[in-house]
Amino acid sequence: MNAPHLHLRPDALYPFDARGIAKRFRHAAIFGALDALHPGETMRFVNDHDPLPLLQQLEARYGNAVDVAYRQRDDQAVVIDFVKR
Repeated sequence: MNAPHLHLRPDALYPFDARGIAKRFRHAAIFGALDALHPGETMRFVNDHDPLPLLQQLEARYGNAVDVAYRQRDDQAVVIDFVKR
């Protein structure tokens, strides 16, 4: 049995690798993960392409409540930090 997630550190970083999630479930999974973050926490998102439509949806859904910062953007992967305000 897994221990509950206690959110003990407001600056915690949580990895989210979208490459292993079926495409039809990705956006719902990403929104669920972002909704679970507490202010100051970061989801480090990894994908095989630049998710421009997703970023537009995030802007519409969260506005300025989530900061977006690219960490890597090349042929190997796209890594983006989403930080909950």
